[in-house]
Amino acid sequence: MNLTVKVHPVVLFQIVDAYERRNADSMRVIGTLLGSVEKNVVEVTNCFCVPHKETDDQVEAEISYALDVYDLNRRVNASENIVGWWATGSEVTNHSSVIHEYYARECNNPIHLTLDTSLQGGKMGLKAYICVSLGVPKGVKGCMFTPIKVETICYEPEVIALKLAQKTVGTRNRQVEPMMDLAQIAEASEKLLGLLNQVLQYVEDVLNEKQQPDNAVGRALLDLIHSVPNMTHDQFATMFNSNVKDLLMVVTLSQLIKTQLALNERLTMLSTT
Repeated sequence: MNLTVKVHPVVLFQIVDAYERRNADSMRVIGTLLGSVEKNVVEVTNCFCVPHKETDDQVEAEISYALDVYDLNRRVNASENIVGWWATGSEVTNHSSVIHEYYARECNNPIHLTLDTSLQGGKMGLKAYICVSLGVPKGVKGCMFTPIKVETICYEPEVIALKLAQKTVGTRNRQVEPMMDLAQIAEASEKLLGLLNQVLQYVEDVLNEKQQPDNAVGRALLDLIHSVPNMTHDQFATMFNSNVKDLLMVVTLSQLIKTQLALNERLTMLSTT
């Protein structure tokens, strides 16, 4: 089966948080993955931890707790369904097939996601698997966990949150205050200006034969140029001023409507008394 798993950052944060809060005698943590399935893409948007105990001989999970948490989550977001389960660690263990058996009863073709919280190689290894049945007709059947493609994706609000969280790396107290809208625009403009300078420097180096040209980069730059409207400075200034005037008019009208509603409410209260 040609499946692709797309994981949102909040899922990774929740898994790491559950791992940090685990019991002292727990070697790994497991939980349920929530999301949606469309064609051959499994999008994981949420998850929660399921308490369990593992020994060399058996594994015990609190299934009733998992069902209660899933029911509460469905009341908040009915579009999120069970799509599989996750576990910390870099390998599939002997108990994974037993746990996967339960999730196979909860959804079709559940995925198994592993997150290496031990940071082997200096990063958290993220892997995804599906279970493929093996065996001969009328014989003993088994299953094999087959790796599938996995990647991380972000909504626009998640990108802003990640950039804000990234700033805490260089601080002592690991805290950072949210920025005002204008400050964010100024910071984004400075970053965009830096990227434009890098592109211009690359183009100049290629023209001066200081660097070998890359066809892929050239095609990307050509698409970028064609995506920008061909406008003069005066045309852009006229368009920008017109849009600003429209925005100010909408803000003024909204404030007038708000004031009129407040006055109407006060007059209604006075007339009733």
